[in-house]
Amino acid sequence: MEPDPPVRRFSISVRGSAGLIVAVGVVALLLISFPAYRWFFLISVGIGVVVSGILYLWRKYVPIKEEEIENKRPLGLD
Repeated sequence: MEPDPPVRRFSISVRGSAGLIVAVGVVALLLISFPAYRWFFLISVGIGVVVSGILYLWRKYVPIKEEEIENKRPLGLD
């Protein structure tokens, strides 16, 4: 019994700034088309802003000290 041939899927390879533009366009299209996505997007952005703010303040007031870093060269390269 032979294995099935691989299934080729249609895909578009977009990288860099073109990929960012496509992603922003898709998000904008969803936000305009479907009202439920607006609430989901607002809640998601709100949670992201709160978490990033907490992490920023944590690292600002509790910085990482040199002694806390265990293995500075894990591959042993000098």
